[in-house]
Amino acid sequence: MEKTLVIVTHPKLGSSKINKRWIEELKKHPNNIIIHDLHAVYPSLEIDVKEEQRLLETADKVILQFPFYWFNCPPFLKKWIDDVLTHGWAFGKNSGYKLAGKKFALAVTAGILEEDYSPTGKYDYTLEELTRPFETTFKYIKADYKPLYAFYGEEHNPTQEDIDRNAKNYIDFIENL
Repeated sequence: MEKTLVIVTHPKLGSSKINKRWIEELKKHPNNIIIHDLHAVYPSLEIDVKEEQRLLETADKVILQFPFYWFNCPPFLKKWIDDVLTHGWAFGKNSGYKLAGKKFALAVTAGILEEDYSPTGKYDYTLEELTRPFETTFKYIKADYKPLYAFYGEEHNPTQEDIDRNAKNYIDFIENL
């Protein structure tokens, strides 16, 4: 059975609607999904790099789950990427490329509507285009980058039914990576 590591980075998870609901759904699958909440594990923001690398090595699939704001990930996730994906471990000449071939994907929540993330929308670019640096990073370390999963329109008061349906679809997304 494939193991999926979901790395959750949300600085205000307690007040989140979508990310909290996603986590509730993920918890229903403890045999194959490991939820790793960076802010809960590292409240001081000091990362145990060796432990993070060990966790990554044990997973078949890795999902980075976070709210998308200021057209990027939360700063702590960027720090995690910078600290954990080290030269000589994740990439580099004579490196082991420890993550080569592992499936990586993003699961992001966006307050903005999907139609605003389009070439003809308010922000001119799709969410896929705006997250291209992640794709490039994971290709650089020879991981198998997969298309992202998203919830759009959190700021527009989605119904509980929409949130629940999206959470169940999130599990389908992970299983079908």
